[in-house]
Amino acid sequence: MQPPASAPPPAGPPAPTLPWWRRFWVATLYFAEGFPYSMVRQISTVFFKDSGASLQAIGLTSLYGLPWTLKFLWSPFVDQFATKRRWLLAAELALSATMVLMALGAAMPQALDVVAGLFLLTAMLSATHDIAIDGFYLEALNRQEQARLVGFQAMSYRLAMIAGGGGIVTLSGYTNWSTAFGAAAAILVMLWLVHSSCLPRVEKTQRPLAELGRLLRRPAVRRAAAGVLIAGAAVAGAGRLGWLNTPAAAFTMILDRLGSAGLVSAALLLAMLGLALNLRRLKRRLYASDSFYALAFVDYLDQPKVGVILAAVVCWRAGESFLLNMAYPFLNDAGVSRAQYGVIYGTFGIVASITGGLLAGWLIARFGLRRMIWPCALSQNMLNLLYMFLAWQYVPLSTRRWSLSLELARDVYQAPFVWVQRAAEMMRAPAAWFPDLNLVGTLIVLESFGAGMGTAAFMVFIMRTCKPGYKAAHMAIATSIMTVGATFAGVFSGILAGWLGYPLFFGFTFLATVPSMVLLFFLPYLDGTSAADLAANRPEKR
Repeated sequence: MQPPASAPPPAGPPAPTLPWWRRFWVATLYFAEGFPYSMVRQISTVFFKDSGASLQAIGLTSLYGLPWTLKFLWSPFVDQFATKRRWLLAAELALSATMVLMALGAAMPQALDVVAGLFLLTAMLSATHDIAIDGFYLEALNRQEQARLVGFQAMSYRLAMIAGGGGIVTLSGYTNWSTAFGAAAAILVMLWLVHSSCLPRVEKTQRPLAELGRLLRRPAVRRAAAGVLIAGAAVAGAGRLGWLNTPAAAFTMILDRLGSAGLVSAALLLAMLGLALNLRRLKRRLYASDSFYALAFVDYLDQPKVGVILAAVVCWRAGESFLLNMAYPFLNDAGVSRAQYGVIYGTFGIVASITGGLLAGWLIARFGLRRMIWPCALSQNMLNLLYMFLAWQYVPLSTRRWSLSLELARDVYQAPFVWVQRAAEMMRAPAAWFPDLNLVGTLIVLESFGAGMGTAAFMVFIMRTCKPGYKAAHMAIATSIMTVGATFAGVFSGILAGWLGYPLFFGFTFLATVPSMVLLFFLPYLDGTSAADLAANRPEKR
């Protein structure tokens, strides 16, 4: 029987303004989270190409993303040993040292081999750093503060991606890779100095860190780690075993398109569903044995409507992912160049996404998640229909004359009131219409703004599903499961777009959002309560 939850706090007047230093350390924390990620995921491919690596070797850099997918495996250790503050500071210091080693390695004759290994180490450290930062955010802030500052997470993370993928790469072009990696090390050292002095001490050590070393030396742990490595190697090499020549070619093609990260996320979801089916029996055994590692996973499932929660986590980004995978191919086919798309999406789109996240965080803190989840969801999902409207007016590139470029150049400077006239012309004679960069730019900005609002709102919900004692682990589990829907959408988006055509495909992307919106009627924790409240009201089970 579910225990009575504490009454949700009324929306009422807004909370006092947050002190500037709290906004500051949240911004610097999530900049520090995004910066190493950009170093690995964006810069590694540029460095490999610049070092003369083969295309096959450059393709293998995608495997550097596996630590972020697998981080749920070691997230319980971050919760149980030392403190999240200590973990993130240690990770930042280690990342700084790794960047220094990269700067030295880039000047060696064997630079590619040395730096390739250091990229893998950076990925492992960065994924652990992410676990600690997300857990610390949940520990150091109350629910209202978490909601108000969720937009700062997205803003700082985006800026870090720009600083890494843009700034460091540009610096390497003007100087050399040793200087660029040295600059990255300096940035991380500065972040470590800031965080070591300004991050509040809000946690108590549950278990000493020395105990973790003894635990990792156990034979069972070593066997489990070896099993994970073998399974990862099998997944990574599955597409290279000649299966594509077998009758199961379609199935193996799907596996290949899913990639290692998608398969791991899907396996996690299936494992969580299996645990949910045996939840009652597992809880009794795990509470009796005090197995903190397995309990971290089972405890996440031990909350009301967990099936609805898991379904919503999987479905939330499915429609958006279908859309994003085909947005550029469609716009490019419609005559928008890569440079034009890059400027519109890479500048105005990112600014709109950050603005949407900041606005959603403020609205949720002011009016509550229950009142704002629907406006945020509709902002994210309804705008998919604008792409369908635009696709109905699409004219194949082969039917256009050379004057298209002149018309596009003129349209960039047209005033907004011309959009209404152009829309009327499209309705009367779609075959005579050519892409309007004002209209396309507005569409991209609106879609990015809505996606920013929707993502921020759902991240607030995910934070409320995390329980005390396992906040970092539960956040890692939820975000890993969240990638399942996005991954499968990416796999099938091209197939569906080719089969349905762009107009019907973009209509389908909206239909793909309907399950997540239906689930909103049944989600718990929208009224101001959280899994932590329910856990606090339950009797002790040990």
